[in-house]
Amino acid sequence: MLPVRIAAQLHPQHGTYPGFRDAAVSAEELGYDIVYTWDHFFPLYGARDDLSLECWTTFAGVAEATSRIEIGPLVACDVYRNPELLAYMAGTIDGISNGRLILGLGSGWFRRDFEEFGYPFGSPGERLRQLGADLPRIVSRLERLEPPLHRRMPILIAGGGERKTLRFVAEFADGWHAGFPDRPDDLRPKVDALVRWCDELGTDASAIEWGVGVQPEDLDRFLDHDAEAYREMGFRQFTLGFNGPSWTVEAGARWLAWRDSVNAG
Repeated sequence: MLPVRIAAQLHPQHGTYPGFRDAAVSAEELGYDIVYTWDHFFPLYGARDDLSLECWTTFAGVAEATSRIEIGPLVACDVYRNPELLAYMAGTIDGISNGRLILGLGSGWFRRDFEEFGYPFGSPGERLRQLGADLPRIVSRLERLEPPLHRRMPILIAGGGERKTLRFVAEFADGWHAGFPDRPDDLRPKVDALVRWCDELGTDASAIEWGVGVQPEDLDRFLDHDAEAYREMGFRQFTLGFNGPSWTVEAGARWLAWRDSVNAG
């Protein structure tokens, strides 16, 4: 059985890189397992034209500033970069971090990112078909990178589409991010669908690290009322959101204590 792990997702908005870097270092010092950010070009809430940090260049710096904690995008939109280039970038961060990168991938959803940066938005089905076509290319390029990766790079796929996305998880992923549900029962059909796909493809659903996200304003309620229910369902990675410019990762201290308690038991 996989252990519980706690991630900090630092929302890269309304703040500058030095503050973001310091929060990532603090997350490592506090004992978080992973630090994520997102791959958007504009803030998702608050002042919509305020400061926003680019995902991959930010993590190049964070890879230098930290030494233990895993890092990665939650999640990179594959449409924004040629899949071979995306794998090449991931390989470079793997080298900088000595093998600590998790490659989170998704098909994208924020229309403004696409339209203002000149990418065709298309339909959800078209974006998912593109992700399905890109995943084998990304995996193939990762296997052929020089210098080789420090480890087999974990791939995480986000989303809950039962016909396509969860099939991709079953076929390609080491981790699944199920989003930010309102209650545990919302994810029971998704869990069932993932298990069915794994059975059909001959993969082990229990070997995939299932994750769920927690919004910044919901940390205490979620831990007190929902965390155990998700854990009983099989979720093992809990991603706590923190917004800039302060990125108050110390607010997750109770979560870290809960992780240590359940893993010890």
